[in-house]
Amino acid sequence: MPPDALDVPACLERVRQQDAEAARALVEHLHPLVIKIVRTHRPRRTAEEDLAQDIFLKMFTRIHQYQGRDGVPFEHWIARLAVTTCLDALRAEKRRPEWRWADLGDAEREWLEFFTGETPAAAPGDGFAAREMVEKLISLLSSDDRLVITLLDLQEKTVAEISQLTGWSISLVKVRAFRARRKLRGHALKLQQESGQ
Repeated sequence: MPPDALDVPACLERVRQQDAEAARALVEHLHPLVIKIVRTHRPRRTAEEDLAQDIFLKMFTRIHQYQGRDGVPFEHWIARLAVTTCLDALRAEKRRPEWRWADLGDAEREWLEFFTGETPAAAPGDGFAAREMVEKLISLLSSDDRLVITLLDLQEKTVAEISQLTGWSISLVKVRAFRARRKLRGHALKLQQESGQ
């Protein structure tokens, strides 16, 4: 059965009755969604499968909490559970990496100069270096700041969607986004100053 054709409500009912085959089908159906969320919200992807397994374990231990009221699909419930689990994992990371000017490649330095430039200039052409530079800068932020920047600026979710996913109020999302962007620029400027330019 193709993953898109899974009858999720019927499958959930079978899972609640301890049907192992239904549980496997549900995991197969949800795995692409969960892995996408894990990859997006985890700065270093070394343990993405472990984190995905944690999410599925939580899903099975809390499956009785999902009621499907108000037409909320099960996929939305699991997405929120996945985001919360990733956020918890990010908070559990005690240290954040430190980046220095010397750690950057030439293309990343060009992008950093572009990000911190006061006057508009043509963007450097290396898109991979831009992504690397953005990931390095984002990794310097706290877990909440990383999450809001990733959701708002990289995934282009609305403030209301972020509020729904995280449980934060709309005003809190806006404040966190403003502060996170300011911190991101501060980290970029600090790196730029190390270059002696």
